[in-house]
Amino acid sequence: QVQVVESGGGLVQPGGSLRLSCAASGSIFNIHTISWYRQTPGKQREFVAHITRIHDAYYADSVKGRFTISRDNANNTGYLQMNSLKPEDTAVYYCNVEVKTKTERGRVQDLWGQGTQVTVSS
Repeated sequence: QVQVVESGGGLVQPGGSLRLSCAASGSIFNIHTISWYRQTPGKQREFVAHITRIHDAYYADSVKGRFTISRDNANNTGYLQMNSLKPEDTAVYYCNVEVKTKTERGRVQDLWGQGTQVTVSS
């Protein structure tokens, strides 16, 4: 079993910064892509950023230049550094990992965390 847990959300003023973390634990063989998505009430979950195992990063246009995704392969952890936050960044942020477990190395599993709330407001 593999668990994915996000942390680091909170309330921040416009222009401020937050750093989200995504920790995967359990019987992990390796993690392929780590992605961040966000969702607001009544809207579909939207892509924010993802990073491959070799650290190639991709961003939604709405966050490009403000957010930075990174990862620590040794500790099975991903990060999302969010700078110059805007009220429209307010959402629940979810981490998604593509993982192979030690017992099923031939299968990539797609796992989600429970989400962390980010609120940008003065």
